[in-house]
Amino acid sequence: MHLGHDHSHDGPSAVGADAQRPDGTRRALRIGLGGPVGSGKTATVAALCQALRDELSLAVVTNDIYTREDAEFLLREAVLPPERITAVETGACPHTAIRDDISANLEAVEDLEDEVGPLDLILVESGGDNLTATFSRGLVDAQIFVIDVAGGDDIPRKGGPGVTTADLLVVNKTDLAPYVGSDLARMAADAKAQRAELPVVFQSLRSEAGVTDVAAWVRQQLTAWTA
Repeated sequence: MHLGHDHSHDGPSAVGADAQRPDGTRRALRIGLGGPVGSGKTATVAALCQALRDELSLAVVTNDIYTREDAEFLLREAVLPPERITAVETGACPHTAIRDDISANLEAVEDLEDEVGPLDLILVESGGDNLTATFSRGLVDAQIFVIDVAGGDDIPRKGGPGVTTADLLVVNKTDLAPYVGSDLARMAADAKAQRAELPVVFQSLRSEAGVTDVAAWVRQQLTAWTA
C-alpha cells in the first residue's frame, strides 16, 4: 500500500561536486535510514540488502551510541559479507553523527569505498532516535524515515522533520495494525496532509511483498543518481 507522488521527487535531492571521488569516479549513492527505536530500521536495512545484493554492489554503515548491536545483527543474518558492514560508535546521541558532526560517518563510507569498492549504494542507518531525526545532506543523498503502527497511528499527524521532509516515509509493521488499534487509512490521510506529494510506503516485512516497494524506490534513486 503506498501513496502516489509527483516524480519530481524521484531522484536524490541534490547532486553536487562531491558526487565524484578524488580519482574522478562517481561515488556510491548514500541513503540514510532513521526513525524511532523499534520501528524496524535495521530489519528494513537487512531486507533491502537481501533484495538488492545480487544486482548491486552495496555496503552498510550503522550508528549506535556505545555498541555495535545493529551491525552485529546484520552480520548474524549474513545479509552481506562482513567486510561490507561497518559500525560507528557515536559516544553520544546519534543525531550528532548523522547531522551535526558527520566526520566519523564520512570516514566510514569513504573507507568502505576504498576497501571493497567500487560501490553502487551505501545504506547509513541512524541509531534509535525520535521524530526529529534528520540526516545532513553532506552525508546522505536521500533519507528514508521509518515509523511503525505500534508507535501510534497519530505519528503522521504529529509530524516532525523526519515525517514531513524525508524523501521516503515508511510506515512499518502494518500486520500489527489490528492488534494495536491503528487505523491505516487515517495514517495514510495524515501522511498525505503532512507530506503533500512526497512518497509514503506502507510495509510489513512479514508479508510476501516485504520490502518490495522500498527496494523499487531505492532502484529509482540509483537510476537518477547514475543517469
